Amino acid sequence: MIKMIVHGGLLVILKLVLILAASTIPGTWINMGMQHFPQLETAQFMETYDVEASTICIGLKGLSQGQGKLCQLSVDHMPSVAKGAKFGVLECQHQFRDRRWNCSTVNDETVFGPILKIASRETAFVHAITAAGVVYSISRACRDGQLSSCGCSRSSRPRDLNREWIWGGCGDNLEYGYKFTQSFVDVRERERSFKRGSREQGRSLMNLHNNEAGRRAVIKRSKVTCKCHGVSGSCSLITCWQQLASFREIGDLLLDKYDGATEVRVNRRGRLSMRDPRFSLPTANDLVYLDDSPNYCLPNDTLGSLGTHGRICNRTSSGMDGCNLLCCGRGYNTQKSTIRERCDCKFHWCCFVECKTCVKNIDIHTCK
Repeated sequence: MIKMIVHGGLLVILKLVLILAASTIPGTWINMGMQHFPQLETAQFMETYDVEASTICIGLKGLSQGQGKLCQLSVDHMPSVAKGAKFGVLECQHQFRDRRWNCSTVNDETVFGPILKIASRETAFVHAITAAGVVYSISRACRDGQLSSCGCSRSSRPRDLNREWIWGGCGDNLEYGYKFTQSFVDVRERERSFKRGSREQGRSLMNLHNNEAGRRAVIKRSKVTCKCHGVSGSCSLITCWQQLASFREIGDLLLDKYDGATEVRVNRRGRLSMRDPRFSLPTANDLVYLDDSPNYCLPNDTLGSLGTHGRICNRTSSGMDGCNLLCCGRGYNTQKSTIRERCDCKFHWCCFVECKTCVKNIDIHTCK
């Protein structure tokens, strides 16, 4: 029995090594979100960006050839793309803060290290949340007048909107944000060709599917916002427009999709199909993945796993942040700590706040 388990474990490791070796494009466009480009944000540069475009775009590590060309054509969009990528990374770290893999980053243009070479559900989430971040950032930049090629939303009036209310205002331009993101993010996959039915083609299709799920999540969570106008709040006139939800709501939605992600495979016709036919087909709003995830319990440089040793856990929780699950059954250490914080604050007229200092003794639990 022990020999069978060891043999099976070696097969899993060998499979993951082969998966990691399959990537051909170093780095990722998400790296833009980890950098700062002050030259892209000055008014003087924005007026002459067509002259500087080639220089700026060459310096953006992680772009594919197609993305580099789109950068030169729309270099004024790049600050918003970078901001969207950063939105995605930060939201990923928030959503996974209590899980074994906590969306940790590395200091190179791959951003997440070898982890993204595995076609796991974590990789699916990263593709979705970063694509969503770019849609979000570009849509808002259009509304704020930061881009020359777009402005306020021109979406059609909702059918169920009260007839007496005015459809106008300056809404977030989701239509433009969606189309630009589709062109910029997806070109990385579309510019490459793979043998039909090959694993490489399956991975490319998986990325495209999850990019689309991220973009749709932004649209699905958008809402109609209305504002009253009139003397002394009489609300004699009501104006409504299209508005983005908070990015946290989009992250919450995509985490639900992550938890319910569907395992797929690529068939001979070059399409994604269900690995287990007993489950229902995923929609364009759902996340899909090809490979099982590593357990992320132990450090593994090959896989890019940092392990969970030293992570703070919740002793009383039965969830993913609980010491039992987060520490992978290894147990935990407890350390007593004293914290001082402001308490019993009172406002005195006029005008200062007086607080007491409270001392608390707490237990901090960390994974062994």
